[in-house]
Amino acid sequence: MSTETQTEDVGQRGVVERLRASPFLSELLSNRLAVAGLTIIFVMVAIALYARLFIDLASVTQSQIGTNPNLAPPSWLSQKTAIVGEYGQWAYPFGTDIQSRDIFQRTLYGAWLAMKYGTITVGASTVLGVGLGILAAYYGDLTDNVIMRTMDVLLAFPSLLLALALVAIFGTGLWKVVIALTLVYTPRFARVVRGAALKVLEDEYIEATEALGAKDPRVIVRHILPNCLAPMTVQSTLNFGLAIIDIAALSFLGFGAEAGTPSWGLMLSNGVNQGLLTGDWWWSFFPGLFIAVTVLGFNLLGDGMRDALDPRMRETVD
Repeated sequence: MSTETQTEDVGQRGVVERLRASPFLSELLSNRLAVAGLTIIFVMVAIALYARLFIDLASVTQSQIGTNPNLAPPSWLSQKTAIVGEYGQWAYPFGTDIQSRDIFQRTLYGAWLAMKYGTITVGASTVLGVGLGILAAYYGDLTDNVIMRTMDVLLAFPSLLLALALVAIFGTGLWKVVIALTLVYTPRFARVVRGAALKVLEDEYIEATEALGAKDPRVIVRHILPNCLAPMTVQSTLNFGLAIIDIAALSFLGFGAEAGTPSWGLMLSNGVNQGLLTGDWWWSFFPGLFIAVTVLGFNLLGDGMRDALDPRMRETVD
């Protein structure tokens, strides 16, 4: 065996051993609810990737009248009809809608949209909030007052109401919803990270680092930011579930996804408006179920991470 191969094996074993010895992972994996939440998230991510790779977007957005039966109830075995023409397995497990589109495929593709836009929303708000929170804590005085008073103004409004107001300004569409929700979530990250950064700045090693001539960017990136990862990670995980709900809610109200888009919120809206009164319950039931399960997964994981990181969070935040 070559020296390079031996070095790689030792490095891989070292990483695995460090992961096994991690108090955070041990605490997290010992929490059954957190493991359940992590499992749900993995399943939803797998569904989202499958939908993106193997489901034709045109077949779930355009009308399929004449190809599929109209408003067919959920069934595992297709019935022989003039339209289908033959028996088959896995016909319409979630039924079809008024446009004869397969709700099963639309719901799976909705997972991709939820994960995609949820990730962008949480990622952008995390970057902005963390940056503003650290700057406010590090420079203080006027910088702190300007940033945090602006954050307080944004936090004074209910999140969904503020998002509606911003979408009314920016216009409708999923990308406009992402921008609006990014601005809505940024103050939450800024406040959490500012509190953690203020605690870190009280430590003596920060003064020692500055006395040795370290520049501001080095102090922020190498010393303050790593000590803010615990509350930042927990806040990001919990906000992911909230982002999925808010994106669905804005689509439900008609400000998000455009007509025909397989968005969970829009599917739920169409099902409630046109399906429930006529007894076609499946139209809205399955998208709503996927929303509830996905958000539950992120909330369970977020609570588990908070419990696992609680000692560090007490050191940096309390």
